[in-house]
Amino acid sequence: MKLQHGIHLGYCTNIHRGESWEETFAGLSQHTDRVRQRVCPDDPYAIGLRLGYDAIYELNSDPARKKEFAKWLDETNSYLFTINGFPYGRFHGGRVKEQVYAPDWTTTERLDYTNALFDFVVEMAPPGDEVSVSTLPGSFKEFIKPETAEEQIDAIVKNLRACSRHIGKLRDRTGRDIHLGLEPEPLGLFENTAESIAFFERLVDKVPSAERESILQNIGINYDTCHFAVEFEDAASSLPTLVSNGLRISKIHLSSALALPPTDENVQRLGTFDDEVYLHQTIVQSGGEVSKRFRDIPDVMEWYPNHREEAGDEWRVHFHIPLHAGPDGDFGDTTSQISGVLEEVAKDPDLCRHFEMETYTWEVMPASMQSSDVVDQLAAEYDWCLAEFSKAGLR
Repeated sequence: MKLQHGIHLGYCTNIHRGESWEETFAGLSQHTDRVRQRVCPDDPYAIGLRLGYDAIYELNSDPARKKEFAKWLDETNSYLFTINGFPYGRFHGGRVKEQVYAPDWTTTERLDYTNALFDFVVEMAPPGDEVSVSTLPGSFKEFIKPETAEEQIDAIVKNLRACSRHIGKLRDRTGRDIHLGLEPEPLGLFENTAESIAFFERLVDKVPSAERESILQNIGINYDTCHFAVEFEDAASSLPTLVSNGLRISKIHLSSALALPPTDENVQRLGTFDDEVYLHQTIVQSGGEVSKRFRDIPDVMEWYPNHREEAGDEWRVHFHIPLHAGPDGDFGDTTSQISGVLEEVAKDPDLCRHFEMETYTWEVMPASMQSSDVVDQLAAEYDWCLAEFSKAGLR
């Protein structure tokens, strides 16, 4: 939906299963349109689309399917404004874990896939509208090997520069504002403000000034509020620091993480959030500083019994939980990060115009936090977010 200052708000359809276009469209017609009817029945409805590898190549090779989809968008008074291009392959129903980063930006497969997403969204979005695609932060730290790190990062830089050139050609041809958002995430190649700035310095290093300007226009940060909260970074410092260092805020993911004090009872309960599908990176804060980082919930649970004295003051866990309904008991959430982000945007509404709710973990949530129907959850999240936008004077 469209809010004040040209802001678009949607939810990311990666919450629904679907790898082929047939499966993806089933999710749109069975779930997304029901959400639209609940939250935005009379005005144009913004869709934040997730398209995996199979779906995008089926669409781009079949003009008739694209025409049918365009007709559906028109009939439902819906429109595209952004695509989540982080998960390349399967994202539900089986082990994903670190494979969500594969293929990474060292490969031409990732470049070709992302370019194909841009070709599609430029064709399908309303004429002249700003469009974006979000993607992984280059790679996963564990994929970068010490003996080949320089070559791997050079390949990432090369492919991202090539993507920027592709975006530039689309921009010149269409007159649109088009941009890619790299999404810092715990244990990603760059995961926090300082690492993001350092990576972008390398991305534009030793390029002519005109190309540098183009890259920084075409490629920015997809700021996920869950991810930065897990890193114990608040919006009032991280967002201005990114911007003052020349980084564009391409898109903002509205999402919330788990937060908990590390007691025996809470650590045991944390096990109910472990699943076989997604990574749930966990970061420990002690004395106001990050002291430990763990790959997944089982790793921190195994470590804790023999290291209680090092367990710190608070743990934050990369598990996207419902925005409107945090956990009970001693478990908390990080929705205050979202409020902080909107306060920063209220100071400068041009900071970012693409907002996407992203609670993709509905299928793996503990039953006590799971709505009876995913449409109910999404409608409640819209209500919560719209209230926050109103508080910030952005609705």
